Amino acid sequence: MVWLAVLLAVLSAFCMAFGAQRQGSAVKADTGGLALSSNGFLRLLRNPRWVLGLLLLWAGMALNAVALVTAPLTVVQPIGAIALVITTVVNAKDQGLSINRATVVAISACVTGSALFVLLAVNVTQENHHVSGEDELTIVLLLALAVGLFGTLAALFKHRMSAFVYILGAGVLFGFVAVLTRIIGKHLLDPNGLFLLNVSPYSVVAIAAAGGLGSWFVQSAYSSGPPDLVIAGLTVIDPIVGIAIGITILGELRPDVHAVTAIAMAAAAVLAIVGVIALSRHHPEVTKRKRDSKAPSARKA
Repeated sequence: MVWLAVLLAVLSAFCMAFGAQRQGSAVKADTGGLALSSNGFLRLLRNPRWVLGLLLLWAGMALNAVALVTAPLTVVQPIGAIALVITTVVNAKDQGLSINRATVVAISACVTGSALFVLLAVNVTQENHHVSGEDELTIVLLLALAVGLFGTLAALFKHRMSAFVYILGAGVLFGFVAVLTRIIGKHLLDPNGLFLLNVSPYSVVAIAAAGGLGSWFVQSAYSSGPPDLVIAGLTVIDPIVGIAIGITILGELRPDVHAVTAIAMAAAAVLAIVGVIALSRHHPEVTKRKRDSKAPSARKA
């Protein structure tokens, strides 16, 4: 069963990688590198390339969910980082770009940091079988703050936000969504037989709001940055946020954790996030855009 999970996780990585690349190229062609508008999003719904990318992303998520049920997190989660490598290679070939050394270092930092963080976290965490109403409400309120913060940034700085800010917001929001989805799933499977009556309406509303804004951020990131940056956010920031919520709010940290392990986890998370920042600054597609934007002013001078 473990090998089946590994195969599913690898297939998931390929689906996520090609799905992100298809959507990214479709968004760039539609927006021309400008901020995504509501009309532009409606046009994307009629774009076969974008729809294919969406279907591939959904398939990748479904395969990864089955893999997580079939095998331990320590086996499945690090494999997802393969999607970042695949997306980088595929996008570079599609755009006719050469992968520079800075991009290789940034991707290595993302993959290494996120894999180490997950492996360390799994060894020091324990599942919380009962989530109190107070803990669930705390998560919803924190998510509301995150939605308000990133929503305000998007409204005030729509045409000036960098791709990194978009993908940071998406990673944070989807990290909360993953936690609440798991909580709701436990409510539905509660042996008391109440099913939907166990689910708090405010959690459902919170997931809908965060999922909608997070999806908008992902598409906006496509218009202002490379698709591998989007994958980096979803495979690095998302799980880090989810695990952090489990440790700090849900009490999933084991009581016998050594300080060295905690420091190592923090260092791994910092390494992964620094890798995402470096990727957003030194990716060949990003540097090409910077050169192209400076070219007109240089000709005028």
